[in-house]
Amino acid sequence: MEIRTLRYFLAVAREENMTRAAETLHITQPTLSKALKSLEEELGKKLFTRHSFSIKLTDEGILLRNRAEDLVSMADRIEKEFVSLDDITGGDLYFGLAESFQIRYLANTIHSFKKTYPGLRYHITSGDTEQVMEKLDKGLLDFVVLAETPNTEKYESVVFPEGDIWGLVFPEDDPLAKKEAIHADDLIGLPLFCSEQSWENDIPRWAGEKMKDLHLEGSFRLSYNASIFAKEHLGYLLTFDHLVDTSCQSGLAFRPLTPQLETKLYLVWKKYQTFSPIAERFLRQIRAIFLPI
Repeated sequence: MEIRTLRYFLAVAREENMTRAAETLHITQPTLSKALKSLEEELGKKLFTRHSFSIKLTDEGILLRNRAEDLVSMADRIEKEFVSLDDITGGDLYFGLAESFQIRYLANTIHSFKKTYPGLRYHITSGDTEQVMEKLDKGLLDFVVLAETPNTEKYESVVFPEGDIWGLVFPEDDPLAKKEAIHADDLIGLPLFCSEQSWENDIPRWAGEKMKDLHLEGSFRLSYNASIFAKEHLGYLLTFDHLVDTSCQSGLAFRPLTPQLETKLYLVWKKYQTFSPIAERFLRQIRAIFLPI
């Protein structure tokens, strides 16, 4: 199975049309059809169902698409790394980021690093722990930022200089706006929004025995999306400070939780990972700024 053939397959999966896919690949349609037929014969599975004006993936095709995307991404990354081996001014860095105001420390470090290495190109993937750690384990990312303590048997890490402070976001005309801070008792009976990860790991260590009385109305991976629902009086958002606009013009208010709940942020990489030259240099700079754990 060749990487080139997988690129052909992904183009057809994306375009859902053989003619358009051939045009984007700059090859003839017969060449493309022959390559895909050979791929189906090699795998012994039908990858597409063909309709009058479109092509749809079979279940086997969907599985191959998911695997092929990772393989092609890895092939592209290997090619870029070897091209940049002799480039002392730059290269490519790949990050997977949790949502946090503390990302500003990483952005500041990249800004400073780019002054020394102007040829730096960085690629950002955002997501929760499960999403970014899967890509790190597959070798598709150099570093990930986690809002939870990493497994020290598999990963190395440094901790960000500051942590994130938890609070509640709600419409500014809500009665809770009269409070300076939010207790667990204040949330009993209210429809709450939170990420599944935080609902399982962070909120219980704050709410304690009151956790059984709290109701998760909906889970969101992005605080901004959840804040739109909160603004429509559909629920109350538990999130980090500074992730949602709660200025006077926003129509939303933020109050910190009490007792204070703080989550540390970690920059994480695989143990015994072989870095590209630019990633190795970046790690040295990060170690000088961030705190080891």
